[in-house]
Amino acid sequence: MNHPKNLAFKNYLSLVKFSHTIFALPFALIGYFYAIYHTDFTFTPKLFALILLCMVFARNAAMSFNRVTDRFIDKRNPRTANREIPSGKIHPRNAFIFSMLNALLFVVTTFFINKLVFYLSPLALLVVLGYSYTKRYTMFCHFILGLGLSLAPIGAYLSVTGSWALIPIIFSIIVLLWVSGFDILYSIQDEEFDKEESLKSIPAILGWRRARIISGILHGGVIALTLKVGYLIDTGLYYWIAAAIFIALLVMQHLVVKKNSEKRINFAFATLNGLASLLYAIFTVLSFYI
Repeated sequence: MNHPKNLAFKNYLSLVKFSHTIFALPFALIGYFYAIYHTDFTFTPKLFALILLCMVFARNAAMSFNRVTDRFIDKRNPRTANREIPSGKIHPRNAFIFSMLNALLFVVTTFFINKLVFYLSPLALLVVLGYSYTKRYTMFCHFILGLGLSLAPIGAYLSVTGSWALIPIIFSIIVLLWVSGFDILYSIQDEEFDKEESLKSIPAILGWRRARIISGILHGGVIALTLKVGYLIDTGLYYWIAAAIFIALLVMQHLVVKKNSEKRINFAFATLNGLASLLYAIFTVLSFYI
């Protein structure tokens, strides 16, 4: 029999979809290890742990805040009605407190990294928390989500070096286009609901066929930049293995997705994108050292 505290812990992990951390976290690792590869900085467990904590705190803050702001919408949507807040597993007030606590911990953690990331931390929070309202006003909401996750590689690089560089910015643009593209595909399943609720997703505004085309164009940009960055960093075979896997899984999700198949969309969204991010990061980091 599960203890109430264990159930509460599991509910909060589910609330923030902790398993989906795998989308952005591998790119933060790319940014971190590229900074070490590209500069004279060395690996330090303390800084590595602080970067990981920033990732966790920022994402917890963003996801729980999103669930609070969307609780009434989620309750009306059959697909999301069983989420933790609409189903009553977590009270909205507690989820909001959890979000603000994680936001505060994020800012405090950046203070122990360097001044630049500390000064930029409110801006990062503005992006990741502000996303929750964008679907009500603009179909560019998918790009705001992508922007939020794209902060991972450049943020990790800045945490190590305290300065800007081209390659981590390109990695961030890859994340921006990649996430925006797969979020558009994911939103196809809510096309009719979003129309009824006057929500501004691209599928709701332009239709699912055009949404798929836009997603394909964005992911075409991802492929081009993935190849471009390979030429720029010139780290050899392991990077090209990383690029080949990432591109293959990217193409596969477009072949898998069907408008009326929630199972296929979830497989493309969670499984294929999770594998793509993880394997791309593993082989890219290996390319810095082998």
